[in-house]
Amino acid sequence: MHALVIIIHLIACFSLIMIVLLQSGKGQSMGAMFGGSGSQALFGSSGASSFLTKATTAMAVVFMLTSLTLAYVSKSGEESVVTDHLPRTQQEQPLEQQPQPPADQ
Repeated sequence: MHALVIIIHLIACFSLIMIVLLQSGKGQSMGAMFGGSGSQALFGSSGASSFLTKATTAMAVVFMLTSLTLAYVSKSGEESVVTDHLPRTQQEQPLEQQPQPPADQ
């Protein structure tokens, strides 16, 4: 289950990036970017904006749902990095005295 959600999350992430990069900027057409004339659009006159807008919204919803699911799954586990380790006990060990060099006579 966890691996499936991660795979869907990654697909949604890369799809969202590609959809956003495909959208045209303000006053530009997609056809002009690929060598077409400035008046023609790649997906038709008004089809590009509505299709890409809906696709962006759908991928954003999928991305947010998988993000929330992954956060919930990681929180609901009983494992914790902090609780799995025993506390360290500090034991005082006597300092070893280093032998002193013999004094010159």
